[in-house]
Amino acid sequence: MKLKKKVVVIGGGTGNFVVLKGLKKYPVDVSAIVSMADDGGSTGILRDELGVLPPGDVRQCLVALSNSSRLMRSLMNYRFENGGLGGHSFGNLLLSALEKVTGSFERAVEEASRILYIKGKVIPVTMNQVRLKMVLNNSKLLEGEKEIYLSQEIDRGYRSIYLEPFPNVNPKVIEAIHQADLIVLGPGGLHTSLIPNLLVEGVGDAICRAKAKKVFVLNLMNRKGQTTGYKTSHYLQELVQFLGKDIFDHILINVEQPPKELIDVYASEGDLVKNDMKDRRILEAHMLGTVAHSAKKDLLKRNLIRHDSRKIAKELMHIVDHL
Repeated sequence: MKLKKKVVVIGGGTGNFVVLKGLKKYPVDVSAIVSMADDGGSTGILRDELGVLPPGDVRQCLVALSNSSRLMRSLMNYRFENGGLGGHSFGNLLLSALEKVTGSFERAVEEASRILYIKGKVIPVTMNQVRLKMVLNNSKLLEGEKEIYLSQEIDRGYRSIYLEPFPNVNPKVIEAIHQADLIVLGPGGLHTSLIPNLLVEGVGDAICRAKAKKVFVLNLMNRKGQTTGYKTSHYLQELVQFLGKDIFDHILINVEQPPKELIDVYASEGDLVKNDMKDRRILEAHMLGTVAHSAKKDLLKRNLIRHDSRKIAKELMHIVDHL
């Protein structure tokens, strides 16, 4: 019997969701390694009030890999609008309750995985409570992922980015990376989804040592004030700084142009990432998702221009098939 190829996806947020949702449809063994630095919105409130680990990014990965009913997936993402629960998603509350009942976030994720019939594994990068912090060149301290995400000053330079307190790596992360046939980093927020995983001691070294092929999936859009004007080489240079060396075998880049009116609507938040590299590792493909037909005022700008989960998975599977 032919063994399934093992694919490890590293990141957080909607970037992870899109890649995992696409890969779920293929005969591969998928593991999602998830940043645990999230402290915004519902997740931040639950962390502060209940002392639980951040459920938000883990919830998104669980839903992406779920083979349960559409109703169950919708339930996990359902967000209460009013009252004391206003702003909280049901899935975040479920994971936090499971952590309290089982006594550990690891058990909570395992139980939620069973409830949702997920294909693959969702692995938190650490089981320690951590906060992401950044010191800018002007000495300003940004405390927490939310502050970093909202900052408009990062593109002027920063001195350091770190996790506090210094966390221990989840041993299952190192095991998954070691056994991987393909490691996928990105797409996702550079400073809030990708780098936080590499700040956990042992993760970068494990990726560098792994025999797996490594793919970096370039973001579609820059975030204004954080990666303003960034091109392929800028993203690569910054990741290499935290990895210790350039380990990527492939760099996957979208070449499909969004409609001009969408770029105009997005202009206040960021610009399109442009490729400035001529490198044999670069794989160009049409990977743009379609936009739901609804009034512009009803659209969240960050959802306007995004990768298509089927297209991105198809490109990644081309690489898997040649392993």
